[in-house]
Amino acid sequence: MFPFPLGKDALEAVAAQYGTPFYLYDEKAIRANMRRFTQAFSRFPAFREHFAVKACPNPYMLKLLADEGCGTDCSSLPELVLSERAGIRGELVMFTSNETPAAEYRYAAKLGAIINLDDISHIGFVEQALGAVPELVCFRYNPGPLKTGNAFIGKPEEAKYGLTREQIFAAYADARKRGAKRFGLHTMVASNELHEEYFVETAAMLFELSAELKRALGIRIEFVDLGGGIGIPYRPGDQPVDYERVSLGIRAAYDRTVVPAGLDPLAILWECGRPITGPYGWLVTRAIHEKHIYRDYIGVDASMADLMRPGMYGAYHEVTVAGKESAPKTKVYDVVGSLCENCDKFAVQRALPEIAPGDLLVIHDAGAHGRAMGFNYNAKLRCGELLLREDGSVREIRRRETLDDYFATLDFSGLDSFR
Repeated sequence: MFPFPLGKDALEAVAAQYGTPFYLYDEKAIRANMRRFTQAFSRFPAFREHFAVKACPNPYMLKLLADEGCGTDCSSLPELVLSERAGIRGELVMFTSNETPAAEYRYAAKLGAIINLDDISHIGFVEQALGAVPELVCFRYNPGPLKTGNAFIGKPEEAKYGLTREQIFAAYADARKRGAKRFGLHTMVASNELHEEYFVETAAMLFELSAELKRALGIRIEFVDLGGGIGIPYRPGDQPVDYERVSLGIRAAYDRTVVPAGLDPLAILWECGRPITGPYGWLVTRAIHEKHIYRDYIGVDASMADLMRPGMYGAYHEVTVAGKESAPKTKVYDVVGSLCENCDKFAVQRALPEIAPGDLLVIHDAGAHGRAMGFNYNAKLRCGELLLREDGSVREIRRRETLDDYFATLDFSGLDSFR
């Protein structure tokens, strides 16, 4: 667990200025982590991280990561627009989508993004949408039973994503026939995976497939995108993924397969989100109620609408209490929000210090797939986002929602005469 960067008094000052709940991200820690990630993979002829916009879709986050050499991985029109407004265009953008409308392919092409196709039938669809198949195309490979998934993403053969092995060969041949001249290869077979060897095996699988494509079709893959899936240690006792160990293992596979196949230099791409920002973002919320029935409850002013992971699938997030980080954990609580759903819980039967209304609680490892997954059920208004700058100042990078925001898409003009 990465330590929270503000003491109790400093956090109270921020809460007094912006109100709770809010997300706080640590710019200095994110930059340092991105530099470690880049350094670990610098042993390859070419390397680039395409930050998964879905993890933290905020233009300030994209901009600071672009400063560290990152591109973006997008899966929708708004994510493409966010990238563009953050100054990220061209082949720095990977458009990896599925069941994609033609208009979104057209916008991706306008940006010069790499279009990563999810199905063999999409070749003709894109050709019709754009008037031609792009010069550079990438296909998403689904290895099915040839590769084991993990508990978070499930079995590849049950996933809706990607092309089968047989389809991959047919797809590259078809794309080349229609005018494509440059090619990439992509897969994504795990989520929140903590075992380093899993990523080495995935890379080796793509290297071997690239070599087979060259032998069978004479096609030269110029990059492999290893997807994302690198996990973070949410639970006490979990160990973070060692980037250096992963890189060394992938480099050994590269030398074993890519070099003899005549594919060197082959670029290595990632599309990680969770390990880049996840440990360096926190949801800060205030305890406003306590309840003692069959269990002891602490009610906070955040809800599942602000962070749905625990309620949605029982995800674990460490919870600390500002000013009581070293206090003995003498109480057992369910920490809950106000949503009209019994799964609206941030912690269940969790040993914590004694909490009183007014205490600030910090929910850790919320910097990815946190605010991004927020929603408005129960007409809840989503919280804002703050960035702790390297100089110690705090900048609001997304204001909290207002009633006007919630009602903006409703038309009240004819309500009085409606019968």
